[in-house]
Amino acid sequence: MTDFVARRNIMVDTQVRPSDVTRFPIIQAMLDIPREKFVPNNQREAAYIGENIELGSGRVLLEPRTLAKILEALDVSGSDLVLDIGSAYGYSSAVISRLAQAVVAVESDEAMASEAPAILAEVGADNVVVHTGPLAQGAAEHGLYDVILIQGGVEELPASIADQLKEGGRIACLFMEQNLGIVRIGLKSDGVLVWRFDFNASAPVLEGYEKQEAFAL
Repeated sequence: MTDFVARRNIMVDTQVRPSDVTRFPIIQAMLDIPREKFVPNNQREAAYIGENIELGSGRVLLEPRTLAKILEALDVSGSDLVLDIGSAYGYSSAVISRLAQAVVAVESDEAMASEAPAILAEVGADNVVVHTGPLAQGAAEHGLYDVILIQGGVEELPASIADQLKEGGRIACLFMEQNLGIVRIGLKSDGVLVWRFDFNASAPVLEGYEKQEAFAL
């Protein structure tokens, strides 16, 4: 029988801590949340590898290092309302739920979105609401949000998502430029997002986050 608790400890010790992730609540959440529950049964043995795990429908479970470093950069606090886009079966939302006041998880794949609430309830993530709908539309009815995360690559951020961020709020995007991925943290100031570089990573571009082709006359 696989010892997933031991694998979580190894994941944190070899992938998370060495990546300059020092905030105790992030480390504790990643030790506590059983990552293997948020992938299909035939992928559980691979749940703790140090790379993205393909879940189908263009969705991935971001490698532990990437998610942890994003959370470190966003500095999520216990008073924050967080929008988690492309949440799949809910792993990222479960981790964030240990840091934030509440999480709205957006997933367009109906099968994943229908399974997520039971898994989240099983791990005690009672402050997560799963919203089924297009990823590029977010969940405006629950916002505005203090923090927004996008669980996949972005070529172009939809204006509808930026509009759901509060003034002074933070957003993390993994911008994909061909094969190069750059995580940038945006701060909303006077209605405008001001971006700073954080680190390099990679993920497939999510639907609705592709660069829009310009029409030529």
